[in-house]
Amino acid sequence: MIKVSIIVPIYNVEKQLAKCLDSLLNQTLKDIQIILVNDGSEDSSAEIAKKYVVKDPDRVLYFEKENGGLSDARNYGLKYATGDFIAFLDSDDYIEKNAYEEMYNKAIEENADYVECDFIWEFPNKIRVDKQYPYKNKKEMLSFVRVVAWNKLIKRQLITDNNLEFPKGLRYEDVEFTYKLIPFINKFTYVDKPFIHYVQREGSIANVQNERTAEIFTVLDNVIE
Repeated sequence: MIKVSIIVPIYNVEKQLAKCLDSLLNQTLKDIQIILVNDGSEDSSAEIAKKYVVKDPDRVLYFEKENGGLSDARNYGLKYATGDFIAFLDSDDYIEKNAYEEMYNKAIEENADYVECDFIWEFPNKIRVDKQYPYKNKKEMLSFVRVVAWNKLIKRQLITDNNLEFPKGLRYEDVEFTYKLIPFINKFTYVDKPFIHYVQREGSIANVQNERTAEIFTVLDNVIE
């Protein structure tokens, strides 16, 4: 039985990819499925990713598609996920080895369909822990939730039953996905540990401000609608 499916979109991350995938193969939770979606990379990311399929063919799936952006790659990976829970991890980040085991156990213990953890902002010369407190209710969650996809464990049925997906072709896709997910959550919980290393690098989508920044208004209109 696959307990957690982890979807990893890949695009031109040849320098960071091995560290990300090593952190997944070394997870203490062994009943996982690692879904690699190569979103039209033009560097050696494909060759690196395929080596991990050879290392662990029972748990690592590899797909290639034309470049469609982060949302499109995640949505593509969701079609092949069979785990009880879904997790997302960006291919330039990495994760502590006990992360999915502790988050999955927490979900089972509390019969929760959503688990959130803390994370570490990892800059070239410093780190900063990003901490949250447990939400008392959905109103607090809507007000204070960290709108990133990769520090969460989400019951797959919650996503599939409600046809939830990431908006294709827009920045701030995590904002739309998170706020559309929250109304359907029956029970949420929190693990008070920083498991994810959110690596900051120049040129990443999160660190580039341009005319596409205005797409936040489209995303928020979609959420309100």
